[in-house]
Amino acid sequence: MKRSRVLAVLVGAIFCVAVMSLYRMLELMQGAEPRHSWDTPAIQVDEDLSQLQHKIDRLEHLLKDNNQLVAMLRDSVLHNKASWETGRRGGGTNVSLDSAHGLPGCRLAEDIKDGTDGVQLLDVYDLLPFDNPDGGAWKQGFEIHYHGNEWDKQPLELFLVPHSHNDPGWVKTFDSYYQDQTKHILNNMLLKLSEDHRRKMIWAEISYFSKWWNEIDKQKREMVKRLVEAGQLELVTGGWVMADEANSHYFAMLDQLIEGHQWLQKHLGVKPRSGWAVDPFGHSPSMTYLLKGAGLSNMVIQRIHYAVKKHFSQQQTLEFLWRQSWDSSPHNDITCHMMPFYSYDVPHTCGPNPAVCCQFDFHRLPGRRVFCPWRIPPQPITEQNIKERALLLLDQYRQKSRLFRSPVLLVPLGDDFRYVESSEWDAQFSNYQKLFDYFNQHPELHIKARFGTLSDYFEALHRHQKATGMNLPTLRGDFFTYADRDDHYWSGYFTSRPFYKRLDRALEATLRATEILFSLTLAEMRRFRGDSRLVPDYPAPEHFRGLVAGRRSLALFQHHDAVTGTARDPVMVDYGTRLFHAILSLRHVLQSSAHWLLLVDKTQYHHDQSKPFLQMDDVFSAHDALPQKTPLTLSHEPRSLIIFNPTEQLRSSVINIVVDSPDAHVVDAETGHTLAAQISAVWVEPSRASTEAFQLSFVAQLPPLSLVVYHVTKASVGSTHRARYTFRHHGNPLTIHAEQFDVSHLKGPEASAPLSLSNKHVHIWSSPETGLLQKLRLQSGLVRQVQVQFLWYGTRTGMNQDKSGAYLFLPGEEGAQPYSFSEPPLVRVSRGPVFSDITSCFQHFTHTVRLYHLDGYVGKSLEISNTVDIRSEVNRELVMRFVTDVANGNRFYTDLNGFQMQQRRTLPKLPLQANFYPMTSASFLQDSSSRLSLLSAQSQAAAALRPGELEVVLDRRLQQDDNRGLGQGVTDNKLTRSLYHLLLEDRRSGAQKVGGASVEHLSLVAHLTSLFISHPPITMVTPSNSQVPKLQPFLPLSSSLPCDIHLLNLRTLEDSQETESPSQEVALLLHRKGFDCSSAPEPAPSCTWSTHEEVNLDDLFSPLQFRSVRRSGLTLLRDDDEPESLWHHRSPRITRLRPMEISAFRVEID
Repeated sequence: MKRSRVLAVLVGAIFCVAVMSLYRMLELMQGAEPRHSWDTPAIQVDEDLSQLQHKIDRLEHLLKDNNQLVAMLRDSVLHNKASWETGRRGGGTNVSLDSAHGLPGCRLAEDIKDGTDGVQLLDVYDLLPFDNPDGGAWKQGFEIHYHGNEWDKQPLELFLVPHSHNDPGWVKTFDSYYQDQTKHILNNMLLKLSEDHRRKMIWAEISYFSKWWNEIDKQKREMVKRLVEAGQLELVTGGWVMADEANSHYFAMLDQLIEGHQWLQKHLGVKPRSGWAVDPFGHSPSMTYLLKGAGLSNMVIQRIHYAVKKHFSQQQTLEFLWRQSWDSSPHNDITCHMMPFYSYDVPHTCGPNPAVCCQFDFHRLPGRRVFCPWRIPPQPITEQNIKERALLLLDQYRQKSRLFRSPVLLVPLGDDFRYVESSEWDAQFSNYQKLFDYFNQHPELHIKARFGTLSDYFEALHRHQKATGMNLPTLRGDFFTYADRDDHYWSGYFTSRPFYKRLDRALEATLRATEILFSLTLAEMRRFRGDSRLVPDYPAPEHFRGLVAGRRSLALFQHHDAVTGTARDPVMVDYGTRLFHAILSLRHVLQSSAHWLLLVDKTQYHHDQSKPFLQMDDVFSAHDALPQKTPLTLSHEPRSLIIFNPTEQLRSSVINIVVDSPDAHVVDAETGHTLAAQISAVWVEPSRASTEAFQLSFVAQLPPLSLVVYHVTKASVGSTHRARYTFRHHGNPLTIHAEQFDVSHLKGPEASAPLSLSNKHVHIWSSPETGLLQKLRLQSGLVRQVQVQFLWYGTRTGMNQDKSGAYLFLPGEEGAQPYSFSEPPLVRVSRGPVFSDITSCFQHFTHTVRLYHLDGYVGKSLEISNTVDIRSEVNRELVMRFVTDVANGNRFYTDLNGFQMQQRRTLPKLPLQANFYPMTSASFLQDSSSRLSLLSAQSQAAAALRPGELEVVLDRRLQQDDNRGLGQGVTDNKLTRSLYHLLLEDRRSGAQKVGGASVEHLSLVAHLTSLFISHPPITMVTPSNSQVPKLQPFLPLSSSLPCDIHLLNLRTLEDSQETESPSQEVALLLHRKGFDCSSAPEPAPSCTWSTHEEVNLDDLFSPLQFRSVRRSGLTLLRDDDEPESLWHHRSPRITRLRPMEISAFRVEID
């Protein structure tokens, strides 16, 4: 208590000193100014006002200085308070955990309420009947009426926006599409836009545009620049691809955006202003956040549930300000335009009647390859028919306009891979120009029509808003799950091709780790040499090219037909091969960088890619194979193991390697300290262990971003703790081949008792028949039933019924059926000092639940892994379901892109498949006393179909196409692994029940656990047959970053003078996580956290030093950099990091 009072007095004193100093400064300013009593009253007033303005300016300046002083004082006070708290509790954190509301910096669950014009999508879903009456010409809508005089005062202002949607892989590979179609589209664009300054076009996919740019000559490049400067060609969104928004992780979504924007800045000097996402299958606010942070102000979206589109059309809310659910300010709002009709093709964009609009797609003129399904073909525009044609088209424009609040109208003109032939350009542009000329020559029609870009449209919209005071409504929420017609919900692609979804995240983790280590290596080399130059033998340009290739491979796979698993088999092989080669290439960069950093004598560094000094402990043999551990040959000579911790946190991690001896000894090479270790069997079959390979597991304490060296030697027989195995098997007696291990069989009464494992934090019970989890108990006493079940979904069986495919999930009427087996599985229980687990070996999958015997919060969660193989099945989907007694009602939470949590409501009025949502990395159920979180290392579909249940789809094998253009089923299944952590937490500390569309966050422990499973330690080994030079650990940071601040990336930027070479500038990307108040981390982690938004970057990354720091936009465009004067020489570098926000800085590491 005394210390609390002293602290209060100290803070009060500081505040008083600050206020008094300001008052005294003002007084001195007042006294220093001469009084001119002889001035006339008018002059006196002017003089007084001038003096007052001068004082205010001075005061603002003083306040700014004082704010910095107060911030520094506050940091100092917090530091002292942290020391007191630590001393009092004997822990390493700066907070008191007595109550949830005493958890600084946490985010209380809250109802988000907007004004009367606010739209919450969850409430819209509750409101809509989701019926599907025939709307007439606009089948999914309604009849639109107008009087004709609505545009008398304000003419209809129409922008026709030509576009060509180019998928970077789908039915053909990226390269095949480019050769067959895309390069011809872009070549013709250059010629046809140059012919007439009134012609316009937009382009989105920078992956294609950059490939084409590399092939064209300087003269054509200059033509492109002229078209861009003239506003005839607009690059929209500017991403490497038009990214998927369901399965993609926010790291990769942002990385592909950075790659595209950096390319545009370098080659065209332009910054995208508007987003264009017409083909992703549902839309996420995470993408809108990234776009706004990258400097975009507007966006267009298309694939939204048809019932939602109809509702928004009726309410005239198709244009809105999309706000983040967690944001109470308009800071991150972006203007969004939702296209109202079925598709982005020409028949569904001019107005509500596709039969009419198709007549104005002049690519479908009689005699051409494409025709109108409504059997009324377009007509070339002539003097004879122009009036009738113009009025017919104007009627559609007017009807569409009635769905919006403004008379400014956007009408796209294009489709997939359009404008390949020059004749299509001529047909579209010449016929539409005749129609526009007619409109503009007849003012009584009250329409101004022209070709335009998205910027043209949004500028006109904002002009109208400003002139009339028209406000757009705000909207919160996401647009999942998408249905394009009937009960055809696109929830299948949340899981399709799970092998590649897992490979995507493996590449993401490898890329991030390599980026960080490469950036740190270059900085360390410059420091080591003292002249800002690099070591001659280190191939920095070559490594940088490898990094760029890795970035672009990951970026390409974020395409909405790639990570979604919705491309044809050969295209998936092409994507997989790119991912595979990218991982191998990045590993070379990682190994080479670690090699240099670890050497005590840097002159011994020599780069030889054919014989790298360090090698990975596992091998990727092919793009469609799981990585395999390479057995290490041990002897009495120490074998060096290098562990890289790619996270910004000190972590206690279990490292698993495979060795050739059942006895091994592990020591920290720096301290000589022996580490706790365990030897386990390597099971080549469920009941047969290898006689040549053994798993060595040891507990490593890994400082943040560190490279730590360990020595492994062969030990004396029986000196290493070995796992003990217990088997349970029904049916015929089973022979277990595991000579080096203690093996027993459960018999008699104990064979029917629940299996049980425990550590310091949690106790679990599993079924003796199946080995599957049944119950959990925390050390606090909280008990929850948590039963793991496996089930099959089939698909519809009727002759004329649509069936599940790559996109759609259309389960049979029987719903999920329990996974049945002719004989119970082999159950194998292992117990050891480092970990214990229960493995169940079924025909189609092997399921393991593992407990780690670790101190601290890292031992609180259960690791769950599945190895799935359903290649023998026909039209089946395998599901893992948790059946619990958590009283969550119909509400549960899934994450959006690993960036934020989104409340879900299971609605009985919707079909089963509509209640599945994308889960990129996390999902949870909660009630007033507990929360059960499932943290995932891969993206997949998740649902909570009944209270207390949570299920995830593991794999899908489907024999037929689902009629969305792919032309095949999903039958290229692989042996696939999935990894999770299951975390049960108390919510006893002030948890509140929140109604409405409440905003929730993961707990601090869940955030850290998710970080660790997404970014596992990377293990490297030195060759066994060579003399190893002296190595030292690399410890770049003196302490962990705060628990809630995530180092998203440390990405070396390209040198502006020397192409394809690294610059001294690095993109520092920090994400401050929002975390939940209801669950205090016990035991507390070693990292700290606080309620304050200001952080000192110098302290955060000590002892690293920054020569310069400049805040920038999320894609690091120079236009978005803060002025150099604000940052360059400021010390200390205090910046604001708001919870949930990502901040980007352009830094030079000294």
